[in-house]
Amino acid sequence: MEKFIARLEQNYPQLTFTADDMNYWSPTEKTIFYISKTDERAMASVLHELSHALLGHQNYGNDLELLNKEVAAWQNALDLSAEYEISISNEHIQDCLDTYREWLHRRSTCPTCKSSGLQITENIYTCINCHQEWKVSRSRLYRPYRQCIKTGT
Repeated sequence: MEKFIARLEQNYPQLTFTADDMNYWSPTEKTIFYISKTDERAMASVLHELSHALLGHQNYGNDLELLNKEVAAWQNALDLSAEYEISISNEHIQDCLDTYREWLHRRSTCPTCKSSGLQITENIYTCINCHQEWKVSRSRLYRPYRQCIKTGT
């Protein structure tokens, strides 16, 4: 991993690469944080986070936009993988995307009737079945709490 990171630092001097206990891109710090395991999946994750940086990903306005950015970052990581001789399997990409899909599903499930809801603002959903509204936390790293804010009519 050290040689791989050194090569990335040379190729992308505008970015900082820092070992951490999670993989993520910090646009405010212009830093890619990565888990320093030496295997292809770990290196694929670094390329994925690098792709967020190269694609200018900073924020997202809604859940669909977040998922679209994740897909775009994986596509870009695939494009970069040949240059760095890293194999990224479609199974790995889909496993990673499934974590987002599952998180989005849990956020959008009505706490009252369990139907799928619609996102109406960054952190508020409404149910098309029972009209319940609920607020969700923004962070993907924690359990998606759903707090009812308006009872359906």
